[in-house]
Amino acid sequence: MNPASSPLLTDLYQLTMLQGYFDRGMEDTAVFELFVRRLPPARGFLLAAGLEQALDFLEHLHFTPAELDWLEQSGRFNTNLIDRLGSLRFTGEVHALPEGTVFFANEPVLRITAPLPEAQLIESRLMNILHFQTLIASKAARCVLTAPGKLLVDFGMRRAHGAEAGMFAARASYIAGFSGSSTVLADAVYGIPNFGTMAHSYIQAHDDEAVAFEHFALSQRENAVFLIDTYDTEAAAQTVVRIAPRLREQGIVIKSVRLDSGDLLDHSRRVRAILDAGGLNTTGIFCSGGLDETELQRLLGAGAPIDGFGIGTHLDTSSDAPYLDCAYKLQEYGGIARRKRSEGKATWPGRKQVYRRHDDEDRPAGDILTLESDPQDGEPLLMQYMKDGRRIAAAEPLDRIRRRARDQLASLPPPLARLDPAYEYPVAVSAALRALAATVDQKNQY
Repeated sequence: MNPASSPLLTDLYQLTMLQGYFDRGMEDTAVFELFVRRLPPARGFLLAAGLEQALDFLEHLHFTPAELDWLEQSGRFNTNLIDRLGSLRFTGEVHALPEGTVFFANEPVLRITAPLPEAQLIESRLMNILHFQTLIASKAARCVLTAPGKLLVDFGMRRAHGAEAGMFAARASYIAGFSGSSTVLADAVYGIPNFGTMAHSYIQAHDDEAVAFEHFALSQRENAVFLIDTYDTEAAAQTVVRIAPRLREQGIVIKSVRLDSGDLLDHSRRVRAILDAGGLNTTGIFCSGGLDETELQRLLGAGAPIDGFGIGTHLDTSSDAPYLDCAYKLQEYGGIARRKRSEGKATWPGRKQVYRRHDDEDRPAGDILTLESDPQDGEPLLMQYMKDGRRIAAAEPLDRIRRRARDQLASLPPPLARLDPAYEYPVAVSAALRALAATVDQKNQY
């Protein structure tokens, strides 16, 4: 069984519900929507990501003989369910926000229209995929907005919560505007540029730091980036200046030095002065080590002469906001709008669309959440991606998604782009949607 694609990567209650649906013939068309109930603290917006992997999951959804055998042997389900799962495929429609789209609370990120058992079964894995990539893309977007024009590299795979998380974080941060990732497989699979230098162990393995630098430069002639904080940062910077002429004679230009510890503001200033005095004005300074957008803001706000940042743990775990309060809820079944009224978790019924208005400067000025059948002024955000269980277009290139994210982040109202947004973006609910909710409530006086 392949954990990444197996339909058994789900919550048990999806299968117990399917047993009930099949036993009672409840297979009419259902409409589910995935959305985020509320934004995490200090988040003024979210950035949609993960749709490509969600579509791939739906397109290839099926149970293998081994998975069916395991289900049968579990003793939890009757033969009716096992038989139906053997031929189950996703045959429905998918509408979604394009990846790289800025969105807000209660706006559907994805809408599934399919026979009830199909639409129900996919809930857990769809949320698993979209939640994580959106979480990381939104975190990465804050770094990009804080450090415009700087080289930003995802360094977080080693502390990501699993292999898939490491890969998804590389992809999501690249969508948000990172320059690349240290994760090699992210280049092989997604074409995301790789960046990397050396570990302290490489320096320690040599008896002399200068020899370590020279050996690395000779092995990586186009990527001469030296980690200079293993022993004494400023002394190592002097060493870099001293060996630079010898390397230059061999056609090697020292690209940058990396700082990974200590007071990065103070060290970067001292190292910049040493490099400049030694004629290495074009040699950059790259920093890493426990960084996040708040630290980037502090360093750059203080004028630190840093050209790029490697951001790892805090990015790949979204440490300050490690989850989104997202949900995947039934909004219509058998042609009848449905609504959940649970305390603090009520939903808006029906098939919905989001329209976005822009001001004279082409900045988003407000969204309206309404029914699909109730067109409004502005740009409709949800697009159709699948029909009859198949994609209606080829997968969107990653560069195009990046451009969309770049343009949307650049057009954010300035108060919304701050790390501590003192501004709540207006999202209105249409009269038609409110009226439908009232009608549903009137019919369901439980």
